[in-house]
Amino acid sequence: MSDPRTITVRNDEKAGCYEAIVDDHRSVAEYTIEGGRMILTHTFVPPELRGFGVAEKLVRAALADARAKGLKVVPDCSYVAKFIERHAEFHDLRA
Repeated sequence: MSDPRTITVRNDEKAGCYEAIVDDHRSVAEYTIEGGRMILTHTFVPPELRGFGVAEKLVRAALADARAKGLKVVPDCSYVAKFIERHAEFHDLRA
């Protein structure tokens, strides 16, 4: 597996997701933007990549973008909801 510290996340606005390609496996954090809110709907990391921090990198990128764009976040994805709950620095983003 590639070094998880070098995972690159990109925002594919057309597809409505943040994605990371690692060792030919695609991981995503899907979202929609509605009325000043980023609704994070689903996070998926293939079994081969789980446990390497890929989901965290995806969610951190999404939350950083939401903050930079002045959007509130609706965590419809259970992973995102737990992530925000566990990281106080993101509590202010919650819609």
